[in-house]
Amino acid sequence: MKFSPSLFDVRDLTFTVRGNEILKSVNLTVLKGEYCAIIGPNGGGKTTLIRLLMGLDKPTSGTIKLFGVEQNKFQAWHKIGYVPQRSALIDASFPATVREVVAMGRYAIRGLFSVESDEDRRIIEESMEQMGVSDLRNRLIGHLSGGQRQRVMIARALASHPEVLIVDEPNTGVDVESQHRFYEQLRSLHTTRGISILFITHDVGVIAADISKLFFVNQTLLVSQTPQEIVRCEEISRLYGNPSHVVCHNH
Repeated sequence: MKFSPSLFDVRDLTFTVRGNEILKSVNLTVLKGEYCAIIGPNGGGKTTLIRLLMGLDKPTSGTIKLFGVEQNKFQAWHKIGYVPQRSALIDASFPATVREVVAMGRYAIRGLFSVESDEDRRIIEESMEQMGVSDLRNRLIGHLSGGQRQRVMIARALASHPEVLIVDEPNTGVDVESQHRFYEQLRSLHTTRGISILFITHDVGVIAADISKLFFVNQTLLVSQTPQEIVRCEEISRLYGNPSHVVCHNH
């Protein structure tokens, strides 16, 4: 049996800014094929955790391994697709077409100034087709709706052929119908392409049936292997620090 290292392996991670401890003694493992969600209060450290995983910030202490490699030695960043927070909010004057934005996803593999190859063009087309934005290729991204921009940013991430997709609360400024379509697309990427997903969300109920692991982040970390059962009043109250009631409903 072939051994597959963890996609992310975090040990005793602490991050402090000007004496303020944002994250403390975090241990986290994400395996190949998992669909993981991260929830927690605003300011609890969710986005900071993602930035640390992506190497955008450096931990105060602790270790991070990516695909079994120490982060400071890791070079295969194209294996990690990233859709940042508020990705649907783009200035209307941003002078790039949909196709140009999606093509940016190939830079991590071929470099910024190299010539676009036939393979690059094929993958760009596939990524746009998969996210349903091929017909928008010549439109300026700043002229699209929030839901359309969201799909373009995912297509850009897919263009690097990632093995794991990190999505940081992308639904700001997106209508409800587009949000549901987005969740369906994430489900499809996970089930049909086998892409592992790490998703920051406040709407865990919508994806509870899909996720295999749930991370509660509020400075420290609480991990649930059975997210459908663990989202209870006492656990939510523990996470958010206030008495909370969970209301389950079907819609």
